[in-house]
Amino acid sequence: MRTDIFARLDREPEPPKIVIPRMSRHRIALFGGTLAFYLAIVVAVLASSWLVALDWKVMLFRPYQQWPGLHAFLDYYVVLGQRGPTAVMVASWLGWRSWRQHTLRPLLTLGTSLLLLNVTVGAVKLGLGRLGPHYATEIGSAELFAGGDIFPSGHTANAVVTWGILAYLATTPRARRYLSAVSAFVSLGVGLTTVYIGTHWLSDVLLGWAAGLLILLALPWFEPLITRTEVWILSVREQWRARRRLPESAPAAPVAPGPVVVLPQSLSGGEAAQETAAKGPAGTAGHPGAARARAHPVRSERTPLTPGGSRRPPHADRAPRGATTPARPVTGGGVSS
Repeated sequence: MRTDIFARLDREPEPPKIVIPRMSRHRIALFGGTLAFYLAIVVAVLASSWLVALDWKVMLFRPYQQWPGLHAFLDYYVVLGQRGPTAVMVASWLGWRSWRQHTLRPLLTLGTSLLLLNVTVGAVKLGLGRLGPHYATEIGSAELFAGGDIFPSGHTANAVVTWGILAYLATTPRARRYLSAVSAFVSLGVGLTTVYIGTHWLSDVLLGWAAGLLILLALPWFEPLITRTEVWILSVREQWRARRRLPESAPAAPVAPGPVVVLPQSLSGGEAAQETAAKGPAGTAGHPGAARARAHPVRSERTPLTPGGSRRPPHADRAPRGATTPARPVTGGGVSS
């Protein structure tokens, strides 16, 4: 058994016992508090309260002009909140975990969380239609219902969900603590980076943090659905494998070679042909072709005939058949009177 660090890269012989998170009272309390925070931000923006005024103050401060040296680095750092690159990176890691642990739960959990993110965040974005700071038309306005799609911040919510799912799927408390800290740092940095660049209001980022956290807290409610989906996918895979193995496992009917018939050298050509035809192509008397061969024996070789008669030259001293032979005189005898 390998004891070095590379042994952890091998596939486990059996699926490990994974403890699935449940909707405990502590989690329900956190979900309720986050939901209240989410609704409070929406109401504050709809009412054009102090939060909207703060949005304008931060936007007019123009952080990207105050600290221009950070712009080049933060342009790359904000990619950690984009849907495509982050989904590919995290899906690759979780795909390896699925292979190693003989389970589809990591990938199915990621897919469920991203689906919830698209539905919930996308619906609010399109419903409120808020414009971004670069497209604002009136100072002090909330810029709602103007055809925009930046409230809440999709970058921020995606960073919370994508990197937070690693902490959610951690198998040990220590790994869960470390991954929770990393995901919090990344999501906070991505949200503040969007404010620095000027693509989002501060309230957009606050609502994005709340939206992503709500999805992570609500995932235990979807665990039964994830389990049923995994069982169904694995059953379909086994049925497909069984159908593939069925044609391969059916053995082909063996073709026994027929016995070789050795004819005695004393038989002539015609008799040998008759003997072979009588025995049939398989060399057995019981073959169906044997009866037909006996009914129609092979004729021996003879001189072929043509419509004009035989090809052999006629003899001059022989009379043709059917002609009347003249009587020969009898010598030594007299004529009777």
